[in-house]
Amino acid sequence: MRFELTKDFLEKLRQAIVEENNNWIIEHIHELHFADIADLLDQLSNEEAKYVYFQLTPDEQADVLMELEEEIRDRFLKSLSSKEIADQLENLDSDDAADILGELSDDKIQEVISQMDDDEAAEDIVELLNYDEDTAGGLMQKEFIQAKLDWSVSRCLVELRRQGEEVENVYTIYVVDDLNKLVGLLSLKKLIFADTAMHIRDLYQKKNIISAKTSDSSEDVANRMYKYDLVSIPVVDLQNKLVGRITIDDIVDIIKEEADKDFQMASGISDRIESSSSVWHISRARLPWLLIGMLGGIFAANVIAGFTNEISHIPTLALFIPLITAMGGNVGVQSSAIVVQALAKGNDHFDHFKKKIIKETFVGLLNGVFLASIIYGIALFFGNSTLGFVVSISLFVVIVFAGLFGTIIPLILNRYKIDPALATGPFVTTLNDVLGLFIYFTVGALLYNL
Repeated sequence: MRFELTKDFLEKLRQAIVEENNNWIIEHIHELHFADIADLLDQLSNEEAKYVYFQLTPDEQADVLMELEEEIRDRFLKSLSSKEIADQLENLDSDDAADILGELSDDKIQEVISQMDDDEAAEDIVELLNYDEDTAGGLMQKEFIQAKLDWSVSRCLVELRRQGEEVENVYTIYVVDDLNKLVGLLSLKKLIFADTAMHIRDLYQKKNIISAKTSDSSEDVANRMYKYDLVSIPVVDLQNKLVGRITIDDIVDIIKEEADKDFQMASGISDRIESSSSVWHISRARLPWLLIGMLGGIFAANVIAGFTNEISHIPTLALFIPLITAMGGNVGVQSSAIVVQALAKGNDHFDHFKKKIIKETFVGLLNGVFLASIIYGIALFFGNSTLGFVVSISLFVVIVFAGLFGTIIPLILNRYKIDPALATGPFVTTLNDVLGLFIYFTVGALLYNL
């Protein structure tokens, strides 16, 4: 049954905290999903949240801690001692523990590490902190199941039970040689149903092994797991030695972060914005593209100023300025969004985009003819056949060019290692506004012989 957080439940919980009624808290909190508990703690004060948090089991604490909003978690961790944080980290997977430690100051990290009782866990976390957070090394976890080539099935089952104590979810068994180099994969199902006298070398899959290097970007890893429909992927170092694995839950977080970043970029926000970001940070992130938009508006004003003679002779030309700029921007954003989406999936082959450009050209021609036909009749109502031709021809040309620009510009940005998501925002819109107005007034000047 889905939990619904109500004002009445919060009031009862706060009353239980005041009265230190731990039985009520345990009875009503333990039955909830950890994501619901995290939402609940978000609504409490820091002291209230701490009180409820420490009524949970260690496993529940670990799950809830990772579900808290980043702002709430940071505030919560700051209220804990180094020893209390160290105890929490020992209940987490190594990648999650490294993520939390990475949010702390260097001095605090040293303090927390020194307070950890599990030396092996501390070493794993320190190793992960040495990798860039946007790489496979920074994303991986050190908990995984591995088997040696020369092991028998019976020995592998014993080792599986031992190693499995540290691994929350077992998706695949990674097969390594004596040098700990990754040589293949073994499915859990195949191991369970195999004869116990058989050896791993007779069972494992050695072909089409998809892995990631520690230096691979997190975005590349996400694309690889998406392409091959993987729920986990082994991570190897430069010597092909197995050092970790990345699971699908971490990749979902990466995909969400990338989508949020691209959406903000497309909206003209250059830096990552969180709900807790300061007014100055938000303003600084928005200002660069607002300035570019303003500069584009100045260029557009100059284009209009250059055709004031035409407008003074044919005032009805001014009626369709918003239409031309709006349609150019809309078509450009539509085209660029499709290309950016393809680039995000790793489709950056020249032949693929050669076909895409040709296809967008035909789409622009078809849409241009259809919309130009409609606008001709509308413009005819406001003026005469000449005005109808001016608006319809201009709209047709603007739609075709906007579609091409929206397709080509993301490719150019991607070619020069600039985030192509920029093309879906003010960049293309501003360019199409200026170009659209120039085309519109040029066509008007030609057809009216001005």
